[in-house]
Amino acid sequence: MWCTKDEKYIQKELNTDIKNGITTEEAKKRLDKYGKNELEERKKESLIIKFLKQFNDFMIIILIISAIISSVLTKVQGENDYTDCIIIISIVIFNGLMGVIQESKAEKSLEALKKLSAPIAKVKRDGKIFEIDSKDVTIGDLIILEAGNFVPADCRLINSFNLKVEESALTRRNYPN
Repeated sequence: MWCTKDEKYIQKELNTDIKNGITTEEAKKRLDKYGKNELEERKKESLIIKFLKQFNDFMIIILIISAIISSVLTKVQGENDYTDCIIIISIVIFNGLMGVIQESKAEKSLEALKKLSAPIAKVKRDGKIFEIDSKDVTIGDLIILEAGNFVPADCRLINSFNLKVEESALTRRNYPN
């Protein structure tokens, strides 16, 4: 893991300069190669699609088949007791509704995490300190954190004084091997 690696090793692996940071030109290349430092947006699905996807499970399919078999057997036997079928279908529908509710809560949590992310970041590039959008932080950037700042990306600490961090990293990156 990066936290166990020596500074010189990291400097070499990430092709960065610990004193001056990367160049602005190199930052643009890396942003093109690795993408922006932001959570990926997924196309939102309608509630009906989310509900129907809840039935794409082997056990749910078995329950639906057993409800159908139960209703067919009840009809063939000439009985009017569809209680078993109704109970099975009710459980399947309830399970689907609960799945949609949980998925919606997870999406709302993700939206809340996006709002918590740092809007700006201080980085050192070309030996100068710049304030940039946190989505433009890239691999090899030297991030400068001060009291009260949010951590804008996954990073390796070079040095710190009285550091406390309350939020974990929000993005996932494809780091070079």
